[in-house]
Amino acid sequence: MAVGLGPLPELHPVPGFELGIASAGIKRPGRKDVVVMRCAEGSTVAGVFTLNAFCAAPVILSRQRFEGPVRYLLTNTGNANAGTGEPGLLAAQRTCASLAQLTGVAETAILPFSTGVIGEPLPVEKIEAALPAALADLKPDNWAAAASGIMTTDTLPKGASRQFQHDGVTVTVTGISKGAGMIKPNMATMLGYIVTDAKVSRSVLQALLSDSANKSFNRITIDGDTSTNDCCMLVATGQAALPEITEAQGPLFEALKAAVISVSMELAQAIVRDGEGATKFVTVQVNGGATHQECLDVGYAVAHSPLIKTALFASDPNWGRILAAVGRAGVPQLNVGLIDVFLGDVCITSKGGRAATYTEEQGAAVMAQAEISIRIELDRGNCSETIWTTDLSHEYVKINAEYRT
Repeated sequence: MAVGLGPLPELHPVPGFELGIASAGIKRPGRKDVVVMRCAEGSTVAGVFTLNAFCAAPVILSRQRFEGPVRYLLTNTGNANAGTGEPGLLAAQRTCASLAQLTGVAETAILPFSTGVIGEPLPVEKIEAALPAALADLKPDNWAAAASGIMTTDTLPKGASRQFQHDGVTVTVTGISKGAGMIKPNMATMLGYIVTDAKVSRSVLQALLSDSANKSFNRITIDGDTSTNDCCMLVATGQAALPEITEAQGPLFEALKAAVISVSMELAQAIVRDGEGATKFVTVQVNGGATHQECLDVGYAVAHSPLIKTALFASDPNWGRILAAVGRAGVPQLNVGLIDVFLGDVCITSKGGRAATYTEEQGAAVMAQAEISIRIELDRGNCSETIWTTDLSHEYVKINAEYRT
């Protein structure tokens, strides 16, 4: 059940970028599970990747290659090619080599991405057989089909798009992502592809993506598990008739930054809204921290708590579980006598104890909603952080218990 996630919005084509989709039948016959994306020559590419030490073979290759010239992104679903050792690395290299032979580009100009079951050999022959069809399908307006092609346990495709004007020129930022479970930074079990036709130097583009990811994809959690395959790529094709952005300042950069962050936030929140088995979309906001890190520590203590997440599923305003999570977050010299906690606009605890005005009926009314905010005021500084998460339902257990069957 996707919480507040509807059909895809209009996804504007980005000049200099094309997408093609084909079926390799990796997990199910007939499923569109191979996506090829072509970047215009001269495009710059930035990337952020999982911090999981058991990262997948395609992550290893993409991290090695993305700073050089990139022409194609190759994605398969249904198989993660993770936990596969040296054979998995050779398999990822072989798929890239096959695509390079078909397109006449250097093998190192191809970045591979995989998502799906961990520990199973990559079916290279199936992917190779699907490549000609994916190349024949390359079109600039294939974003919606590609958003479906990269899905695994997602129930709906995820995409976002923005356009703005600068000196009479339209600049486009469009992105798609996938992810629904094994979600926790860095990066969450996700693949994300965001593309703009602005011309941006690689160093500026990398800093922009890192900043954007920290405000979006690195602020979501569903189950506290960091995946082996997470990647988010930002491509700048340079096709817009505007000067190259070489510094992180100025009106053009600020407009691009706002668009990229907006697209990233929408995609990240869509992942949470489509969380496996989710019935609630939950915003955890922590204000008044002495540092940003302690705000994150408190936020994640709440967002990861199975007791809180199951109470959210039951629509039970069991606020004692929230206090317990805040108290065990590891904040040094935490004065609980200063802390206020809110469910929506309802103050449930004030100065460390139950608020005098609070009633169980007020809390139950908030918890019955599909979208809930938990706000924690620490009153020990000026820092704030926001995290997005879900409840924990019977369906989440069912999906993950049956994932390989």
